[in-house]
Amino acid sequence: MLQVKAGQVEKMGLLFERYHRPLFAFFYHSNGNATASEDLVQNVFYRMLKYRHTFTGEGEFRTWMYHLARNVLADAAKKDKPSLHHKDVADLAEKIAGGTPADGSLQKSQDVELLHRAMAKLSPDQREVLVLSRFQELKYEQIAQLLDTTVGAVKVRAHRALCQLKDIYLKLENGSKVREL
Repeated sequence: MLQVKAGQVEKMGLLFERYHRPLFAFFYHSNGNATASEDLVQNVFYRMLKYRHTFTGEGEFRTWMYHLARNVLADAAKKDKPSLHHKDVADLAEKIAGGTPADGSLQKSQDVELLHRAMAKLSPDQREVLVLSRFQELKYEQIAQLLDTTVGAVKVRAHRALCQLKDIYLKLENGSKVREL
């Protein structure tokens, strides 16, 4: 990113190749819409170019990138696009894997659907902490910097969000088993 900031804009392609899938996954886990997520990824890279002068190189690039991504997501939520709430689990698996889903079993797709529905029932703050820590694999220190809070607070939020997710998932799973009977 420092090279892009220095005027070597062609290096942006390398950044895109490295980070477009993690960004897509971040947005998809947040909004559940593949098409909207692709648009949001493009917006992040546009903002990277537009605001490249704000990258100092003191912190980690991913932290700065996710700060921009959070702003893009917040702006999209303000516009309240109804398309941000569309569910497309099969497309998510394909996008993240970079091709067709490896295991097309019905049980796996049902588990993924249940997890996705459980994630959607979390508050946006809980979902964000889980997506950043579990799916994007950011360290708690990076998340704390991104959210402008302490590492301890991030750990507590992540733990509570995981407990809440587990409860919601189990309720959904039990509800689907009851319907099968």
